[in-house]
Amino acid sequence: MNELQAFLLGLIQGLTEYLPVSSSGHLTIASHFFGIDGEQNLTFTVAVHVATVLSTLVILWKEIVWILKGLFRWNGALNAEQRYVMTIVVSMIPVGIVGVFFKDYVKEIFGAGLTVVGCCLLVTAALLIFSYYSRPRQKEEISLGDAFVIGLAQAVAVLPGLSRSGSTIATGLLLGNKKERLAQFSFLMVIPPILGEALLDVLKAMKHGTEAATAGIGMWPLVIGFLTAFLSGCLACKWMIGIVRRGKLVYFGIYCAIVGALLLIL
Repeated sequence: MNELQAFLLGLIQGLTEYLPVSSSGHLTIASHFFGIDGEQNLTFTVAVHVATVLSTLVILWKEIVWILKGLFRWNGALNAEQRYVMTIVVSMIPVGIVGVFFKDYVKEIFGAGLTVVGCCLLVTAALLIFSYYSRPRQKEEISLGDAFVIGLAQAVAVLPGLSRSGSTIATGLLLGNKKERLAQFSFLMVIPPILGEALLDVLKAMKHGTEAATAGIGMWPLVIGFLTAFLSGCLACKWMIGIVRRGKLVYFGIYCAIVGALLLIL
């Protein structure tokens, strides 16, 4: 992977991480045309995902400060902030199980070619379109049960082409949760698992050296991709929150259906 490829892949990651079109799917498509193998693609994907997590911290810093202020305050009962943290913790359980027990299978899927991406993009399209036309009864808060189901959607969305934000937001909408709350929850719930994966990579680098951890990509392409994903991620995160509030996800469903169908045909 050279510096220009890293820049383009970082830009793709930053713009598509928050839009419900699957950043990992688009990275896999671009990597295929750049001739980047599955192992390099997975390593780079982890790095640029960390960059977009940091962009989430920047854009949603007020909400994060609100959570931290109330997290350690105790008045004899759980407050709103502590309940919110509980829902995030519950949502992390499924993806934690996948990360611990099925990480090797995920690595294999990332090198399986574009057929998997095309099929998963069609699933993403179906989820987005169905959630747009579904009108379940609205709930005021995201319950622990709903958080676990949304977490299941996030765990399945490790597949390239199955949008994480699209799957979690669409699942939340189908469960009757308000769209105003879902974008924020969807972006915050991914922070702990991605940072956990980054910590494991850092420990790997300390144990085996930087060259082993970067899997042949090179340090400069990783840095360029990281910075590009961070800056473009800040823009896309802010944009996506507004899109969810306006309820315009169906157009992304149509886009995913077209791209998925083209991949399977071509």
